[in-house]
Amino acid sequence: MTRFESASFNEVLTSYRRTQRRIYGYRYEADTLTLVAMACGFAAVTGIAAQIRVPLPFTPVPITLQTFVVLLAGIVLGMRFGGLSQAIYVGGGILGLPWFQGMASGLGYAMGPTGGYLVGFVIAAMVIGFVVGRSQLVRRLPMVVVLLLIVNFGFIYGFGLTWLYIWVTVLSGGSAGLMEVLYMGAIPFVLGDLVKIVAVALLGAAMLPTNDL
Repeated sequence: MTRFESASFNEVLTSYRRTQRRIYGYRYEADTLTLVAMACGFAAVTGIAAQIRVPLPFTPVPITLQTFVVLLAGIVLGMRFGGLSQAIYVGGGILGLPWFQGMASGLGYAMGPTGGYLVGFVIAAMVIGFVVGRSQLVRRLPMVVVLLLIVNFGFIYGFGLTWLYIWVTVLSGGSAGLMEVLYMGAIPFVLGDLVKIVAVALLGAAMLPTNDL
């Protein structure tokens, strides 16, 4: 690499890092009304992603694109407003907005078999926003992937599978063992979630600065 090429590369890298800091810093510089509007926007996109679904005949839990939006919300909006975006999605759906999967709404849906995942959405966005806001190390691509894996399979699946088990065995009066619940609420979705996690991690690592603002 010549001196001229080296200088040009450094200029591009400096400009890229400056853009990263500007994008990331927006969550701290924007007024509250703007951030609430962005949270509402992410809630609406979550609702749209819920309609992109593939029902499976052996489980009440469909394949959707929601987790992609949920994970990205935490990275883009941070802990408070990332969590708010999903709280608006869940709360709006309970109050009647038809943006749960299948254009459903109401408290009855939220208490149904997928209700635990809805709780997991709120917690997941908050945890991601908190961690990337506190640790520069976690903003590097490999660590972003690790963070998203932990949050997706630990929190979203954790709340989702726990409530699914309660719904099957208590509310519906059925019976299900660990493997049956995993087969209904986790195993069919792992591969798709891994693809979504990698996609969100690439976007997140591209926009998250690894040095101080």
